[in-house]
Amino acid sequence: MTRGGGAEGASLGPAEKPPRHIPVLRSEVLETLAPKAGETYIDGTFGAGGYTRAILEAADCRVLALDRDPNAIRGAAPLLAEFAPRLTLVESPFSRLEEVAQDALGGAQVDGVVLDIGVSSMQLDDAERGFSFQHDGPLDMRMSSNGQTVADFVNSAAEEIIANVIYAFGEEHKSRAIARAIVRRRAETPYARTRELADTVSRVFHGRKVDGRHPATRTFQALRIFINDELGELASALSAAERVLRPGGRLVVVSFHSLEDRIVKKFIAERSGKTQSVSRHLPTETIKSTPPSFRIVNSRPLTPSKGELDVNPRARSARLRAAFRTDSDPWPLNRETLGFPAFED
Repeated sequence: MTRGGGAEGASLGPAEKPPRHIPVLRSEVLETLAPKAGETYIDGTFGAGGYTRAILEAADCRVLALDRDPNAIRGAAPLLAEFAPRLTLVESPFSRLEEVAQDALGGAQVDGVVLDIGVSSMQLDDAERGFSFQHDGPLDMRMSSNGQTVADFVNSAAEEIIANVIYAFGEEHKSRAIARAIVRRRAETPYARTRELADTVSRVFHGRKVDGRHPATRTFQALRIFINDELGELASALSAAERVLRPGGRLVVVSFHSLEDRIVKKFIAERSGKTQSVSRHLPTETIKSTPPSFRIVNSRPLTPSKGELDVNPRARSARLRAAFRTDSDPWPLNRETLGFPAFED
């Protein structure tokens, strides 16, 4: 699927609208996964089915695809019909990847897992989802139909909490000023629309762009990541992939934001023995004696070619990291060592 400039760009201008349903780094993903007949793969972020289709067309294999967005599930009927019975699609967050695989595959290990992290172009371009400030819509941003919306959060959370979220998940240095402006405005009229919040943030910056982008980009990114627990979901999905991959199985992750990429990088590096995990919860001897559960494929992340960027500018921040599973036992998940942003609620 097309991922929308990742978490670093809430949306693009009119001149940068790419064709829909373009899987980012498609060739690189396929080359790393190397699909083979009879093998089984998990696409943890189905979206419009770009990677799933590419895998199924590359070999006579099977794909178990997940997506927590009910709109993605509803739109998958043609692909399901085309590739039945080799394709199984389940509405679920990818943090539950292991449980879904147990149910759908009977506990069998898989040959590859691909994860495409972040918000999709379909979500960005649908004003009614509230992900983008370019088109006014309800201030929602939920990737599923459950949980609180961004409107719920900004209309009720304490100023300090709002500031902490914007700083931790958006790396926005004017987070406190933005939080003050949000609280001041909501006292007059509660937030309901994306344009209302974008205008509030824009006034903090006196309407000036930041690094060539709309001043509300980082704030919208932060609120979306927080509302959907995207970093927690990512860590859980990586750990689940480690448990379901067979020895020699391939893990491929495409991320779009530095926070996401940092977690993926540290997860793979730690489990490949390239970096030493430091945790106050684990004895040093235990850490040092744990054999690597992954072998790094590419020490530097793969990035889109100029040709791909010409077709799909939203791919500009994409980074692909990959690793092969060893035959060692999976490691316990320890978020402390994965570079999670400091956040106090």
